[in-house]
Amino acid sequence: MMALKSRMVEFKAEGRPGNGYLSSPEKPRGGVLVLHAWWGLNDFFKGFANRLASQGFLALAPDLHDGAVATSVEGAKELRSKIADERIKQIVLGATDYLRADPSISGHKIGVVGFSMGAAWSFLLSTLKPETVGAVVVFYGSYPIDFSKSQASYLGHYAPGDEWEPLADVRATEEKIRGAGREVAFHFYPGTKHWFVEENRPVEYNREASNLAWKRTLEFLDSKLR
Repeated sequence: MMALKSRMVEFKAEGRPGNGYLSSPEKPRGGVLVLHAWWGLNDFFKGFANRLASQGFLALAPDLHDGAVATSVEGAKELRSKIADERIKQIVLGATDYLRADPSISGHKIGVVGFSMGAAWSFLLSTLKPETVGAVVVFYGSYPIDFSKSQASYLGHYAPGDEWEPLADVRATEEKIRGAGREVAFHFYPGTKHWFVEENRPVEYNREASNLAWKRTLEFLDSKLR
């Protein structure tokens, strides 16, 4: 078992500092940013960072909600309405700079894994920091923006009949990425719902699909960040 060190860290973000959960293996072989869903930085996303670290990645999960966490859809909607996109953007950019500055991954591109709301920010980050982001993994999130500046490869995990994420938006995002000449592979998991990899969502969680998505994610990050 690989020895891990996990702790909360503070980093510079425009305006005021940001915070994040950093999980470190003894000898990192790559860096990965974990961008949480609209619930906030709960134990699932910290655990996901730990899982990445157990596979040798230095994993940073920034707190995009400055400490606030929701447990219900209603609470998450309310939380999301109170937080300015500009603040989230500052935190994402600050966390990226913090992770990239770690000596163990100096000069190497990082990966970004985003969930739902965090998926949209992952797509955006790959266009804002093309020289930094080499691999993007998204779970049930889309954002059909202009990917012409991107230098990343993309992997996506989706529920076919997702009520929160229209298939048209997913396909439009895929087409935009492909149109920019970037590598993209979007997988659909039959019988799943939004949040299907999050164990703390027992109604939506699907163990089989989650395990397959994790295996594909690891293989992808290994191939792109080594």
